[in-house]
Amino acid sequence: MERKQSVRIQTSILNGVEKKVLVWLAQRMPRWVTSDFLTVVGLLGAFLVGLGYALCWLSPYYLWLSSFGLLLNWYGDSLDGTLARVRNTQRPLYGFFIDHNVDGIAMTMICLGAGLSPYIHIGLALMVLAVYLLLCIYVYISAHLRGEFKLTYGNLGPTEFRAVLIVLNLIFLYVTPLRTFQASLTVFGNEFTFGTFDIIAAIVLVVLVVMHISSLLSDGKKYAEEDPLPGDDGPFGKR
Repeated sequence: MERKQSVRIQTSILNGVEKKVLVWLAQRMPRWVTSDFLTVVGLLGAFLVGLGYALCWLSPYYLWLSSFGLLLNWYGDSLDGTLARVRNTQRPLYGFFIDHNVDGIAMTMICLGAGLSPYIHIGLALMVLAVYLLLCIYVYISAHLRGEFKLTYGNLGPTEFRAVLIVLNLIFLYVTPLRTFQASLTVFGNEFTFGTFDIIAAIVLVVLVVMHISSLLSDGKKYAEEDPLPGDDGPFGKR
């Protein structure tokens, strides 16, 4: 049965340049490189990101491994779909199923690795992962209901996220005061120690939560207006 593909909404800062680079790369890939192969490469990259962070207990220079993993993850994750489109070998159902399941696994490995590093509390890393997965669920629901697959928020997407993380890795590695910074906060008699990466992760967490709640309220109101039920007042008005 033929199914209509969701419209991909991509408005990130690097989108224009990235598309040209990906098409250029896809046109030069040898025939033995397939979309599935690139998907595995992207997953391997995510594993290296998490492994690099976890190994930072041995040396902060393993941040280089994490940065390489981010580049490898971008290469595989971004190029697999482009290669299919360039070769006209798209498989919409299979591609959607594999790609987004792998995305969830990849982000889980990255967040777990970060939480197992000496720089971020595991609880904070898992909260970032939980909210990220909530946003993924939100995007998939929107793709089902509206036929729109939103890849970016506030002109930022996965590529910008990877680029920022690589820059932070390098700054963190070579600016020693940032890496060694420690502060304490007492909450209800319990003392919590946190560092620079904890602060950054907390900011990311707050931003993700705000994005999710604002999108939920905004789109919830629109759906309530599009699908009214007289006499039933829901949290977004009449439904």
